[in-house]
Amino acid sequence: METIDLTTLRGFSRRTGQPTHPELLDARPLEHVNKIEIDEEHVTIEFDEKIEHYYNTSEVTHREWVYKYNDDPEFVKAVAKVIDLARKHLKDMPENVACPPGCAECCSGYEPFVSKADVRRIAEHLGMTYDDVMREYIVERPSADGFTVGWVRKVTEDIADKCVFLMGSRSGRHYCGIYEARPGDCRDFTPIGCDDVDESLPRKTNWKIGGPFQPKLRRNGRRRNGKRM
Repeated sequence: METIDLTTLRGFSRRTGQPTHPELLDARPLEHVNKIEIDEEHVTIEFDEKIEHYYNTSEVTHREWVYKYNDDPEFVKAVAKVIDLARKHLKDMPENVACPPGCAECCSGYEPFVSKADVRRIAEHLGMTYDDVMREYIVERPSADGFTVGWVRKVTEDIADKCVFLMGSRSGRHYCGIYEARPGDCRDFTPIGCDDVDESLPRKTNWKIGGPFQPKLRRNGRRRNGKRM
């Protein structure tokens, strides 16, 4: 495949008789690269992203360069080096592939959404009714499809406070009081890429988890599910 340098485009046009002009091409520098994709035939680079902010929306634009590299030995060699590096680092894992024991920073500041199935599972785990769990531990917010019914309460109204089910006295000693019945949002959370992890905590520690979460007593000596202790 023959490639053409833009600096010789006029001469190439005269030689082929094709009416091509450099003025019609966008030859600005390839700068501010924000995305690179490589498939088995093409390399695509998105660059020079610009964002225009308006009153009620934002317009995002970028430039794009696409090159079919199969017939370019230099590019094939470069992509081969990338593949070799990927093979070399295939099993490299970040340190935060697992949470440090007792961190629970994600249990403060985040509000895990709960489904009807989550509430039923928590209710069964605590020996309470569905309605009692909704009233005591869930901030209700119905969804359009009826799947999500709200999110787990905090110990106060402060969004940065800890989850009502979080147990333990401090970072490094925290644990989930309803771990076996925790919501789906909590089950799906991954520490990979987490920016809130307590980096001061050691990752190789052993410590005993305390007792599970217990519903509080009412003043009349009854549990919140209506059963006497």
